Amino acid sequence: MRIESVNENTCMVYFGDQIGAESAGLVKQASDRLRRDMSDLIIDLVPSYTSILVTWDLEKADRFAITRRVRAAIDADDDGTTGDDSARIVELPVYYDPEVGLDLEDVCEHAGLSRDEVVRIHSEQLYQVYAIGFAPGFAYLGSTDERIAIPRKSTPRLKVPTGSVGIAGTQTAIYPSCTPGGWQIVGRTPQKMVDWDSDSLALVQVGDQVRFRAISRDEFLELGGNLDEL
Repeated sequence: MRIESVNENTCMVYFGDQIGAESAGLVKQASDRLRRDMSDLIIDLVPSYTSILVTWDLEKADRFAITRRVRAAIDADDDGTTGDDSARIVELPVYYDPEVGLDLEDVCEHAGLSRDEVVRIHSEQLYQVYAIGFAPGFAYLGSTDERIAIPRKSTPRLKVPTGSVGIAGTQTAIYPSCTPGGWQIVGRTPQKMVDWDSDSLALVQVGDQVRFRAISRDEFLELGGNLDEL
């Protein structure tokens, strides 16, 4: 772990440079401890793949005091009050079909697999939420099975429908709103990924795990899915 200053009241805490389950676990545990032990000082906390951005109240502490507090909080032995470090698993229903999976056939061709095989491989994986960014609630998930990994589109779409589930390299993501994007779209979820009335805003948080469940067209519509947004 290393801590570097970003500005007078912000620092970045790094946990190596390898993206994976181990570093994601360290980020989650450290984030939980910082929220618990430094709630009196911290203004904002932004966890990501292998780091945490910490912003604090400059009127209450300088960067030297913060560095000491951050190290103490993260290095503290677990005394049983840190809470449950196990990941929360969120299941998301997904309609996998070319009707909404705009690039599903391209992914099948690239992988040399049938549609059923691609859907099975994508939906049987348990994904880790590594980061939230790009747009509110846009979750970067890893790792997608190498058998169905595919590069981003060479030319991004100007409009990717809300709820679209896409693959880029060995990552998967869900578009929480209609935005431009270059991920390869394999399906769509009817689940709303952002709740503007919630304190947490996003349905999933860094450190959570996500599992996709393949659903039929009828179930997609029953759950409130939208087929008009294309």
